[in-house]
Amino acid sequence: MKEPNTLGLDAIEAIPLHEIVYQRLTYALMAGQIRPGQKLTSRKIAQELGTSDMPVRAALMKLQSLRALAQLPNGSMTLPSMTRERFRDLMNTRQLCEGAATELASTHLSSTELETIKAGASALTLAARNKDIDDYLLRNYEFKFLIYRASHSESLIFLIETLWLQIGPFLRQFGSHFNGDLGQILDIDFHEETVEALERGDGIAAANAIRRDIAEGAKFLLENGRFANN
Repeated sequence: MKEPNTLGLDAIEAIPLHEIVYQRLTYALMAGQIRPGQKLTSRKIAQELGTSDMPVRAALMKLQSLRALAQLPNGSMTLPSMTRERFRDLMNTRQLCEGAATELASTHLSSTELETIKAGASALTLAARNKDIDDYLLRNYEFKFLIYRASHSESLIFLIETLWLQIGPFLRQFGSHFNGDLGQILDIDFHEETVEALERGDGIAAANAIRRDIAEGAKFLLENGRFANN
C-alpha cells in the first residue's frame, strides 16, 4: 500500500535545458539586446551560456518557426529583414493585442502590482533621461510586460510575446535619432499616462494610452527608420 504524502509537498518540475535557453534568447530579443544583422551561431551561444550545442539548436529552431530569426546559407541565424509593410503590420497588431491586455489587466491589478508598475515607469523615464538606449529598451519591455502579465490571459501574452520577438530588436533604431538626446523620446512615450489611468481604474484610458504609445513610436520610425527593400 502506497504511503500517503504526509508533508503535502508537490514534486519539483525540472525545466528542460532547451526551454531555459529559449527563455534567455526570447528575453534578449524582446528587450532589444540582439542587434539587427547580428549573426547567431549555436556554438557561440552555447559557449556563452555554458551548455552544449543541442539545446541551443532546439531553441533557435523554435525561434525560427516564430519568424523571430531567419537561417543563413551557412546555418547561422540572424534577424529577418524588416520592410515598412511588415513593420506597419506588426505595430498595428501590437495596438490591438496590447490595448486589449492593458484594459483586461486594469480589472485584475492588485495594489502591489500597481506599485511595481509605477516603479517600472520611473525606471523607464530615468533610462531615457540618462540617454541609455540599452537600458531604455530593457525598461520599456519590463514596464509593458508587467501590465500585460497582470491580464492573466495566457493567449494574449503569447501573441504579444510573438510580436515582440519580431519587433524588439528593430526598436534599437530609436537610439540613433533625437540628436543624441534620448530624453526627447519621452515626447512620444505615454507610459506615465498609462500609469495614471491604471491608478484611476480607467482601463479604457489606459488601453488608449498604450495604443497611442505604440502608434506614435511606429509613426516616428516609419518616418526616420531604416528599412529593407521589399
